[in-house]
Amino acid sequence: MTAAFDGGRISLKEAHRFVNGPVHAAGHMYWDVLALWSEIQSGMRAAAGQAGQHEITSVGVDAWGVDFCLLGADGRLLANPFHYRDPHTSGVMEAVLEAISRRSIFQQTGLQFMPINTLYQIVGMHRAGNTALSAASRFLMIPDLFHWLMTGVATNEFTNATTTQFFNPQQRTWATELLAELGINSSMLGDVIEPSTDIGPMTRQVQEQTGLGSSVRVIAPGTHDTASAVVAVPAETDDSEQPNWCYLSSGTWSLMGVESRTPVISDDCLRLNFTNEGGVCGTWRVLKNIAGLWLLQECRRVWVRDGHHYEWETLCEMAASAPPLQSLVNPDSPRFASPRNMPAEITAACVESGQPEPANHAAVVRCALESLALKYRQVLGWLEQLIGREIATIHIVGGGAHNAPLNQATADACGRRVLAGPTEATALGNALVQAIATGAVADLSQARAIVRDSYDIREFTPRTDAKAAWDQAFERFVQLSPEPIGV
Repeated sequence: MTAAFDGGRISLKEAHRFVNGPVHAAGHMYWDVLALWSEIQSGMRAAAGQAGQHEITSVGVDAWGVDFCLLGADGRLLANPFHYRDPHTSGVMEAVLEAISRRSIFQQTGLQFMPINTLYQIVGMHRAGNTALSAASRFLMIPDLFHWLMTGVATNEFTNATTTQFFNPQQRTWATELLAELGINSSMLGDVIEPSTDIGPMTRQVQEQTGLGSSVRVIAPGTHDTASAVVAVPAETDDSEQPNWCYLSSGTWSLMGVESRTPVISDDCLRLNFTNEGGVCGTWRVLKNIAGLWLLQECRRVWVRDGHHYEWETLCEMAASAPPLQSLVNPDSPRFASPRNMPAEITAACVESGQPEPANHAAVVRCALESLALKYRQVLGWLEQLIGREIATIHIVGGGAHNAPLNQATADACGRRVLAGPTEATALGNALVQAIATGAVADLSQARAIVRDSYDIREFTPRTDAKAAWDQAFERFVQLSPEPIGV
C-alpha cells in the first residue's frame, strides 16, 4: 500500500496484493517468508513505478504477532518459521504452567495466556531439541525480519516484542529471568526499539531490486498490525488515563480493548485473561483476543471447496435471510481453532448443546455472526470491570468494518453506539507513524484527526425493539462461554 499525505488528508492506494497462508510440509505448518519477501519487493517496485512525480520518503512493515524467525551467527536465516497454528505447541502451555504459576508469568509479562504465544513456541522447540533454536544467535519477529532484509540491520520493535509473553511491560525489557527458568538462552534477543524509529536506508541490492532510491528511509511503525490499526481509530483522543471508547480490530481475529497510558497488571486482568500489548506514542493496548471472522472465513473455504462460490457480500445477505438468535456457539472454543470442516463443527456444537441444528448455510452464517456479537458484549463487560467506567462507543476498524450485519448485531448485543471504519486501518496507522517519525504529523491526536477528516465512518445504533431478545440470548450465551480459567 502507498499512502499520500497532503498536510490535511491521507489516502491509500493498493500497489500489489498477494496470497499469504500456511505451507504444510513434513507434518508441520510453516510460513514461506522468502516467498513473502519476493512479493514485498514486487510491491515496492510497483509502488516506485506508480509514484510518478511524487517522492516516496519512507517504508515500514507491520504484520501479525507471536511468530518469529531465527538467524545464525553468519547472519543467515536458519529455517522457515512455524505457523502459530502448528501443532508443535500442543500441550506446551499446560506443561509450562505446571512448572511456573500463572500469576508469576503474568506479573512478569502482563500477557494473555494463549497456546500460540511465542513463549510456548520456543519452549516447544527447546523440548524437541530443535536445531535451529540451538544454533540461533538472533531472534526476529516477522516484521523485524523484513526490516532486516531491507536494511541489513537487525532490530526488535516494541509493539511486536510485547506479544511474545517474555517481555516485561513494567521494566520495558525482555523477561530474561522467566526464560532462564525455562532453560531458554536469551542472548539471541536484541535491544528493543520504539515505534517511529528510523532504522536506516535500504541496502544497495534492495534499491536496485525495487527502484527505490537511497533517500528512502526504513521506519519502524507499530510493527504489530493491531498496534498500527489502533493508531487509525478515529476517536477524539484526550488526556484521560482510560478513555470512554474501546476499539475492535475486526478481521481473522477480533481484538477488543482500550488504550491506556499504563499496563494493567492486576488479579482481575489475570482472572479475565486479558493482555497488555505495547502501543505507539507511550500507550498500551489492554485487550482480549477473540476468534473473529476466522469462523466465517473457514466456512466459506469449505463451501467454496464444495462448489458454493459465495462472495462476502452474499454471505452477509444470507445471514439476513435466516431467523435471528436461534443457535449460538462460543467462538473461542478450542474446537474452532483449526477444524477440518468449520460448518460441520459449528453444527455439531449447536446440537451437542441442545440447540436447534442450523437448517442451511445461511443459518450457519447467522449463528457465527450473532455468536461473535454476543462475545463482544461479554468482553465489553469485562473491559468495563477492568477500567471502572462505562464505555460509550465501540470503534470497529479493519476488514470487519465492511460487515454491516455483524456491526449492527454488535450495536444491538452491546447496547452501545458502533462507529465502523476505516477498513484499511492497519495500513493507515502504519503510514501515520511513519509521518510522525518524519515530522509531517505532530502526534497521535493529530493522526486520528487526519483519519476523521479523510474517511467516512458509518454509525450503527442499538435498536430498542431488539433489546429483550438480545438480553435473553446473552443469558444463553454465557452458559456456553463462561469466564476464563482464572488465577
